[in-house]
Parts: sequence; structure tokens; C-alpha cells
Amino acid sequence: MDLPRSFTIRESNHRIHNPFTDSKLATLGRAIRLRPGMTMLDLASGSGEMLCTWAREHGVTGTGVDISTAFVDAARARAVELGVDDRVTFVHGDAAAYVAATPVDVAACIGATWIGSGVAGTLDLLERDLHPGGLLLVGEPFWRTDPPDQATVEGCHVSAKEDHHDLPGLVALFGKLGWDLVEMVLADEDSWDRYVAAQWLNVRTWLDANPDDDLAGELRAELDDAPLRYARYQRPYLGWGVFALMRR
Repeated sequence: MDLPRSFTIRESNHRIHNPFTDSKLATLGRAIRLRPGMTMLDLASGSGEMLCTWAREHGVTGTGVDISTAFVDAARARAVELGVDDRVTFVHGDAAAYVAATPVDVAACIGATWIGSGVAGTLDLLERDLHPGGLLLVGEPFWRTDPPDQATVEGCHVSAKEDHHDLPGLVALFGKLGWDLVEMVLADEDSWDRYVAAQWLNVRTWLDANPDDDLAGELRAELDDAPLRYARYQRPYLGWGVFALMRR
């Protein structure tokens, strides 16, 4: 059980595996009013930056679960680096199947709603681990601008326009599912650049060091295409944000 090797190569130097900068992550932690002693579960926790920095800055404790062995190892190392390894735990496993031993104050899935086959299913997964009155965090893409054609849709790595909502549609979906939207922090063009453009350098560095690897041809072709695809399609059309929800 692991992520494809191409994914971990592409994001090998990332601490945050979403279009969020350190400053936006810090803004989110302040916005949701974290307090010392609050407990957290982070499903698809990646390299653990959210849990580790919030443990240091806000005194939370918690568990992260991720399918990637490389990212779980990185998260554990980050916890030691920040001196919070006594407050956070990282588990290698299927986030969709993980159930917390006790309910938590904050349950999160940031940028991986595929674990629940979409937003609705992921909110259900998160709610089963949540204290009544607790807070859910979900990270999800949305259309910033209506995509004009199928080439734009596919340029944003989806097969159909309906795979994403626009921002009003996403907010309406939360309400339809019985959740109050109580905070949100959205990506901007700079945070998208820092996420996506950093992948290109990771791939190029890996290609230089591994020219004869079985994946070299695939990743070389990806690097030939990715920057233009991003500049033409993803950057102008695709938004992303983290949304804080409470059950009505």
C-alpha cells in the first residue's frame, strides 16, 4: 500500500502537498481558533506539516494517517525536528479505513477527498471521528472561472467540468449536506506557483540523477508539457481552498 513512485518524486521536496504556503497554513490555524489541548485527526496527512506546526504553535495533539511510506517517514522526521514528536503520531495506512480511538476536536482531510469518493463521502468519514460540535476541515479544488472548453477541463487534470464546482456551488453543497461554513482560507496564484512550479525542479533534479530509470521517459514527457499546461489552464481557471465546517 503506497502512492505511485512518480507522485513521491514529483513532490519529494514539498512539506505541504497542496497549493498552500506556510503563511496560509498559519493563517488557517489562527482563523479556526486552535487552543492548547485540542485533539486532531488528519486523514491523508502527507508530510505532516499541518499537524507538526500546529502542535508547535498552538499546542494541539493528534494523529496523521497517510498511504505514502515516504511522506509518513518525512512527517515523523519533521515532528522530531520541531520538537513535537511527543504530541503527534503518524500512521502508515488507508486513511479511508482509519477510525480514531476516541473522538477528536478537529478532523481534517486537506486536498484528498478521493478517499471518500468526493466531498460528501469524505465529510462522512471525518464526522465519524468528530466530537459533537467539533470542526471539520476539508481542502478542495473549485473553478475560479468557468472553463470554456474540454481542453481547459482536461488541462486541469479532470475529465469533466462537473468534476468540480465553482466556489458558490461548493459552498452551497456544504449547506445542502447539513454543514455551516464557518471559515475558509483560499489559495492564490502565488501559493499555486509555489506548489506546482516546485514540482518541475523536483522532477528535473531527479531526471538528472536518474537518466536510466524506468520512469525517466514518463517524467521527461511530463516535464515537457507541465509548465505550459499549468500556465495556460490550471493557473487561471482552477481555485483551491480549505473550508472549516460545523454540523448544523
